[in-house]
Amino acid sequence: VLRVQVGRDERITPAHLHHEITEPRVLLHTGTFPDPELWNTDFAALSAGLITFLAARGVRLVGIDTPSVDLFSSKDLPAHAACVRHDVRNLEGIVLDGVPEGRYELIALPLRLVGFDASPVRAVLRTL
Repeated sequence: VLRVQVGRDERITPAHLHHEITEPRVLLHTGTFPDPELWNTDFAALSAGLITFLAARGVRLVGIDTPSVDLFSSKDLPAHAACVRHDVRNLEGIVLDGVPEGRYELIALPLRLVGFDASPVRAVLRTL
C-alpha cells in the first residue's frame, strides 16, 4: 500500500511515486474519494504512463481507492487501455482508509462470471 499525494481530478504519474516498486501488486491510496457513500466526480486516477512504468517493473496488478483507474470525465479510458495492453489487472474502489503504508498479503476473490471482463471482488489485506 502506497499513499500518493495527488490533486483531485489529476492523473497519477511515476513522478508521484516516492518509493521503489519491488512488489508485483501495488495499491494506491489517494484519499480523493473519501466516502463511498457520497459520490464525487473529481477523484484522482492513473495515467497510462504510470501503467507502463509499473508493468516495466513487473507489476501485474494495480489497485486504487477511487471508482475508476480513469478520470470520471474520460471518454477514451487510457489507463484501462494501458492495463489491457500491458496485461495488468486493476482493482477499483478499494477502501484503504486506516491502512498504513507497507507490504501486505492481498487476497482478492472474484465471482466466477461467464462472458464478463470484470467482476466484483472481496479484497482483504493481511499483514505479513
